[in-house]
Amino acid sequence: MVTIDNQIQFKIDIIAKVNDEKICINDAVKLLNKSKRTIERYLHQYRKEGLQFAIHKNCRRAPVNKISNMTKKKVQKLIKKKYFDLNLCHLREKLEAEENIVVKKESLRKWAHEIHHVKRAKKRRPKARKRRERMAAPGLLLQMDGSPHRWFGDEKSCLIAIIDDANSELHAEFFKSETTLGCMKVLKDVIIKRGVFKTLYVDRAGIFGGPKRCNFSQVQRACDELGIEIIFANSPEGKGRIERSFDTLQDRLVPELRLNKIKTMDAANKYLKNNFIPSYWNKNIMVMPDSLTSEYSQISDEKSLAQIFITKEYRKIRNDHTFSYENQFYVIDSNIKYSIAKQEIEIRRSSKESFKAFFAEEELKVSLVKEPTKPSMFDLEIQKKIDAIELAEELGSVSEAARRSGVSRQTIYKNKKLLEEKGPAALKRTFKKDHYHQNRPPEEVEAVVIDFSIENPQLGQEQVSRHLSANDVVTISSGGVRGIWLRHGMQTMALRLQKKKEIELLNAA
Repeated sequence: MVTIDNQIQFKIDIIAKVNDEKICINDAVKLLNKSKRTIERYLHQYRKEGLQFAIHKNCRRAPVNKISNMTKKKVQKLIKKKYFDLNLCHLREKLEAEENIVVKKESLRKWAHEIHHVKRAKKRRPKARKRRERMAAPGLLLQMDGSPHRWFGDEKSCLIAIIDDANSELHAEFFKSETTLGCMKVLKDVIIKRGVFKTLYVDRAGIFGGPKRCNFSQVQRACDELGIEIIFANSPEGKGRIERSFDTLQDRLVPELRLNKIKTMDAANKYLKNNFIPSYWNKNIMVMPDSLTSEYSQISDEKSLAQIFITKEYRKIRNDHTFSYENQFYVIDSNIKYSIAKQEIEIRRSSKESFKAFFAEEELKVSLVKEPTKPSMFDLEIQKKIDAIELAEELGSVSEAARRSGVSRQTIYKNKKLLEEKGPAALKRTFKKDHYHQNRPPEEVEAVVIDFSIENPQLGQEQVSRHLSANDVVTISSGGVRGIWLRHGMQTMALRLQKKKEIELLNAA
């Protein structure tokens, strides 16, 4: 059955009137907006086929290049199960490379829209900003930043990256967080590979100096020693090239790491440097600079970089040639002819384990000073009990010793027995495991509160307490309900709904 729309019906009426000589061919040309030859062809087909002439011969025929529904369903299933976090361009590449499925961009977009699996960028009203042209040559300006994100596995990590403004060459590495040592490691790798560049463009984070660190940081100090100028951006859009690179990396790199089943930082760094950057970034993102002349200056001695990209702190020497560092005292053991009291020494640290002290570029031998420690609270408490026992033996009267020391006779007798049987360590006060849980409600009360909260996840702690108390089920305060929720991870409605779904799934299984 073929449905005839108004346009086809109008064509049939006009051609029928021409056939019945009610209107002439010239009028039909004007009404249908067709040529005279086309009207004559319509008239010939009308006399031969009847009303069927108006129906296109391809009607209800599948196009030759139409993709089968089986392929469409297969692609939609892959989108849901495997490629759910890929954009359309990335998805099209993966289908062709991994699944041997070639689909046109528009067809893939329609299929993805049907199952509501299309990644959309956040739409914000843009501000008016002027375009800044790229630098003319590599090495003139590099932009650096860190991006905390769930790149791989279940925990967040930080990708510290640096990009050349002229050709978008990328250097990056994963770290647990954006730290000073991490930033200096990335800078050091760039300088070893390419050379010393001219300018570093960064945000106003404390790692890079600026007002937050009183215009001083270890990264800023290292750049000053190498002659690298640091420019601080006033907005994220100012260093837009590195910010947009993180958008691309989060869009492309995250699913690539997931598909390759990478869950460790070492494996992620290896894949990033050996696979992703050479095979994708350098081929698709990098551009040709205006000038092929590199502005990187090669460093002659790589060993000097090891003395630059470390943390350096300064301490003042006391009159006895000691100094404090991280809440500990150290004494200088080096043979020094003259006193260096009141002078500053430089403490260089490349890791958290050890440090080295330098004065006038010469390393000093230092050792830790062992100072006497003050008695702890427990030591004073034990001594007080022993003093009461000795006072009782000296006076020959436990009652008089109890009156003078303020300790009861029963306590003195008990402590004396413990001292004779187990020694002074037995006088140390111990806490029972349930000392901090003495106000915790019984287990059966907790079970009732948990069951009621799961059945009614929309109720707050006040409402749960009121309902249970009003129905004489249990008597518990709103604070007690809150404590039970915190112990069992149910403090929000979303968590209670999640707990309810888990129980339903277990019952169904």
